[in-house]
Amino acid sequence: MSLIKKFTGTGVAIITPFKSDSTVDFAALSKVTSHIISGGCEYIVVLGTTGESVTLTAEEKTGIMKCVLDANNNRVPLMLGVGGNNTKEVVAQLQSIDTNGFSAILSVCPYYNKPNQEGIFKHYSAVADASPLPILLYNVPSRTGANITAETTLKLASHPNIFGIKEASGNLDQCMDILKSKPDDFMVISGDDPFTLPYIALGMVGVISVVANAYPNDYSSMVRASINGMFDVARPLHYKLLQTIKNMFADGSPGGVKAYLNMMGLCEEIVREPLASIGELTRLKVKADFESLLK
Repeated sequence: MSLIKKFTGTGVAIITPFKSDSTVDFAALSKVTSHIISGGCEYIVVLGTTGESVTLTAEEKTGIMKCVLDANNNRVPLMLGVGGNNTKEVVAQLQSIDTNGFSAILSVCPYYNKPNQEGIFKHYSAVADASPLPILLYNVPSRTGANITAETTLKLASHPNIFGIKEASGNLDQCMDILKSKPDDFMVISGDDPFTLPYIALGMVGVISVVANAYPNDYSSMVRASINGMFDVARPLHYKLLQTIKNMFADGSPGGVKAYLNMMGLCEEIVREPLASIGELTRLKVKADFESLLK
């Protein structure tokens, strides 16, 4: 199966469930994995931002990879998050990590250092040269403090081991510049749940979603309908989950989505410090929304 076929549609940036003692809850992770797959999503992204990867040890990451691989049992393609703000360290990880069972790497723009565009280009060139799997760029300036411009994205698109970008800049002009000028085989994937429908209308091929952890059926149905140009079908599903998406990000992610998953009985609501659980006002909104979606 080609990369375009594997990663068109709805990917889910899977959460990492924790127990009350803050250890990884592997039983809950298996449940969430099966919940996502049974909901019709096309692929899963392991150890992304939503998975709280920056607070996990190397041993925990290995255990999470194995758990998702086992629970998935080859049912959907898997993508692995490997990124950081030390280029040499990311390269070393990619050269040593066991990527069996995974089809691609999602690698976030270097954070905190605030590199210029030349630094971003050199970072990704080194990462792509070292990676045993194709690289999906990840642009999320709200988290990293650095934006991958359209010009830099299009420049990186010529690298034979870079196949696309997850765009979460929220910058419509930038997204359109990429979509207008990209190579035909370069994938542009939404990283913003509330904007996925209009982004697909402009030419994106799907999403890597947070909300689909909890509501994989409705959200992946919306994405497939949008891709097929059936916007009369997609729009009601988009608006059905719009408040849900707002609730999930109101007090930070993944605290919001874990609150919904907890109400579904799939995992605890616990996040690792420095994150904190959602506030009581947001919790009231989540509870009201959760109950309305059951009707």
